[in-house]
Amino acid sequence: MTLLAADIGNSHTTLGVLDGDDVVAHWRVATDERRTADEWAVLLRGLLAEADLLGEVEGIAVCATVPGVLHEWREMLTTHFADLRVVVVEPGVRTGVPVLMDNPREVGADRIVNSLAALHLFGGPAIVVDFGTAITYDVLNPKGQYVGGAIAPGIEISLEALGRRGAQLRKVELMRPRQAIARNTVEALQSGMVFG
Repeated sequence: MTLLAADIGNSHTTLGVLDGDDVVAHWRVATDERRTADEWAVLLRGLLAEADLLGEVEGIAVCATVPGVLHEWREMLTTHFADLRVVVVEPGVRTGVPVLMDNPREVGADRIVNSLAALHLFGGPAIVVDFGTAITYDVLNPKGQYVGGAIAPGIEISLEALGRRGAQLRKVELMRPRQAIARNTVEALQSGMVFG
């Protein structure tokens, strides 16, 4: 089965077409909460057509951390891709990863899907780290159960905050500096973000 997988994150939406275990195409686009269902459909069809995969996709799997965008995706899937099999990973969908949290419905779908991927690829126990708008740390016990984790500010958010709140600091480009021990403020900020 050829599957379009979509991970709708706070900053970016990552899309991939899988043919069995092989990723045959992938893209990363901005997650724009103003984008309508029709705009998402045009975007998806364009990407699939460019990759010569438009008629090949048989199903779509979605996980999202942005409720407003997920609403538009649901509408898009119903209106523009009604003939395809669709699964939206959300509370109540059985993934095979038991969630041992005080309120399992609070755990983001992205964190559960990341944990499922780690279990599928490596087994448990595992610690899964996802560097996005937030950096998430998720812990799986030896039985493959999700037992908790942590959430920290992402690299770009931290860099923006330093630039705004540090009296003598400014926003810098996120890139690897020449060396870890910096000799100027710009590279010191970059070193802290990249190596810190």
